[in-house]
Amino acid sequence: MTSKHPNRTLRAACAAAALALASLGAQAADKTLTVGISDALSGGGAVYGLPQQRAIELAVEEINAAGGIAVGGDTYRIKTIAYDDKADPTEATNVVRKLIDRDNVKVLLGFCCSASGGAVASFIGREDVLMLVGTAGARDITAAGNANVFRTRPPGDYTGAAAGRYLYEKGVRNLGVLAVRDVALFTQYREELIKAFTEAGGKVAAVETFGGHDRDMSSQLTKLRALKPDAVFISGYVEQAAFAYRQSKELGMKMPRYGFSGGSEAQFLKVATNDQMEGVTDLLAVEFSVQALGSQNARRFAEAYKAKYKEEPTPNTAYAYDQVYVLRDAIRKAQSVDDVKKLIAAVRSLPVPSDALLKYIPIDGRMFDENGQAYISNGAFVWKGGKWTFAGELPSDAKAYSAYLRSLRK
Repeated sequence: MTSKHPNRTLRAACAAAALALASLGAQAADKTLTVGISDALSGGGAVYGLPQQRAIELAVEEINAAGGIAVGGDTYRIKTIAYDDKADPTEATNVVRKLIDRDNVKVLLGFCCSASGGAVASFIGREDVLMLVGTAGARDITAAGNANVFRTRPPGDYTGAAAGRYLYEKGVRNLGVLAVRDVALFTQYREELIKAFTEAGGKVAAVETFGGHDRDMSSQLTKLRALKPDAVFISGYVEQAAFAYRQSKELGMKMPRYGFSGGSEAQFLKVATNDQMEGVTDLLAVEFSVQALGSQNARRFAEAYKAKYKEEPTPNTAYAYDQVYVLRDAIRKAQSVDDVKKLIAAVRSLPVPSDALLKYIPIDGRMFDENGQAYISNGAFVWKGGKWTFAGELPSDAKAYSAYLRSLRK
């Protein structure tokens, strides 16, 4: 039977076809990649973990708002599942098992602290997942030989050796040391600092230590003051370092104070006053600092982070932010979100992403060396007038350290 209204029939058929195509297109674009975040969202490690999570979420929002990640004919937008590992090895193991076994994630991000990150790295090589590590700086995380583990932050001892040489170059000959004990990042940094400093000709007057939950370091500082060193070096988590700097001034210690902790001005000023911090020099990898980095990426990130979270980004945020752009570029290169082996191969061969915040030192043109380790320069940051001010780079050799790290692999 012939229709009395052929044009109406044709229009209806075209509309139905267009609706079907639009539906297919929507389905093709409506793909989700779920990634897991394990980080210290409470407890002492939260000064690093919470900013890391926020930086990850900001990068995810940016990538999704820009249209997601094209894979073949599909477009993927990233969704995150975040759990609090409390910077505790057992909690981190449980969190990662939950992410892998229950949530079925193939990509793990976060890991601000060495104890928790190291615990996961000890078994993750047997899992079909990609692990991207942020602020956790213990050497063993990338010395274990796991092909699926990559870290944006350089190990603590890489920076410690550079710091030891720098102290000697600054004229320090007799050094007093106050440091947290039993935290791999800080102990490895301290050991290499002392080694480099003494090899250059310096002498360590004494090494005083404190526990991970201590807040009163007055007795240790009093002992160091009696030895009359040229300078004191203080290392530990932000809050502990801030207490030590405050107490050193309360004890009338007038010698130069150096340290290793990281942390923003706001974090230190919760414990110490501006006067008590004045003149402190933090010796660490050149983390996030608009002044030190001087790039458009850094300025844009600082503005976006402050607008979203109503506070300045902490120095370690860049490690986590850059993780997400590494993942984006790896997915683009691998053209897969499911094939972990392809993702790992893509990460291993990546140049530094154009959206990365930090100034990475490529090894043979790649962001990560054969250990899965990335490198940035080390620097000195001096507290002046309430702000950390970039004072210059420390003597560092990424390629030599990369070879050393390779020699340690199990």
